[in-house]
Amino acid sequence: MFSSVRRIALLASMLLCSVTMVVAASASAAPRSQEVDWAAVEQALGRSGQMMPGDVFRVGMPRTDLKVTVEDVPMQAGFALGSYAAFKQYDDGTMVMGDLVLLDQEVNGVMSGLFDQGFLITALHNHLNNVSPHVMYMHYEGHGDDPVELAAGLHEALSASATPLSPASPPPPAAQPTGPQLDTGMLGSILGYTGRVNGSIEQFGVPRSETIMEMGHQLVPAQGVTTAINFQPTGPSTAAITGDFLMLESEVNAVASTLRANGIQVTAIHQHHLAEEPRLFYMHFWANDDAASLARGLRAALDQTSSVPPQVSSMR
Repeated sequence: MFSSVRRIALLASMLLCSVTMVVAASASAAPRSQEVDWAAVEQALGRSGQMMPGDVFRVGMPRTDLKVTVEDVPMQAGFALGSYAAFKQYDDGTMVMGDLVLLDQEVNGVMSGLFDQGFLITALHNHLNNVSPHVMYMHYEGHGDDPVELAAGLHEALSASATPLSPASPPPPAAQPTGPQLDTGMLGSILGYTGRVNGSIEQFGVPRSETIMEMGHQLVPAQGVTTAINFQPTGPSTAAITGDFLMLESEVNAVASTLRANGIQVTAIHQHHLAEEPRLFYMHFWANDDAASLARGLRAALDQTSSVPPQVSSMR
């Protein structure tokens, strides 16, 4: 009898110890993202960033040094030349992922630098056609315990390019609009979403309705896992558009045919990730025409996807 009581007491003690350890571990893991010195991350990478929805610390590294045209339309850096790094804390460490805008001659040096620093390359491709000078887009991913080390490694890899980086320097402010301006209210009402103004550019992000996972980690829109739509004014009522649709395999051809039916070029179809669930495809596009007509074409293409429902009343 006494032995049984002792065994029960011992088991109860072990259980209490296990529960205490789990609670302690949870308590220590809970504030993990709050303990990160994001100012040190900014200093290591050479650009200031901001905390985004989903606890993503995003650092923009626009290629303001490049003068790029598409079909003779000068591209603003915020329109299609926006390199970035998106940091997110998980229970098992930090993930950083993003997209780098590179000249052809910069690609191999940056790729070798990323490999040297322990990063993964997840995609390399064009986003647009008829580009001068020609640029490529390199998607990457890094994992580690220390986000500052990840930032320093990314900075070192980018030294093989002319990407403008300096100690904790903010990106140059968007140029003040001087020419024709977009009717942002009209574009938002047609698309059904609220956009963000960046100088004279209007930017829209449309998330998917599914939960997207990669290696046990949930990916969120601020990491670049979203449909992106950008408008840049080219005349009193015209605009150039670019961006990419985030799609399931079953949606690819419906979106492409809808874009083409509305006079919008499909410029690339590819993947940005290696182990995402569900499997995702990105479709890049381009057009330069009447802004309202293009917005209606984009809205029709969004209707072919399982995106989050429109946020504002849509005016077709």
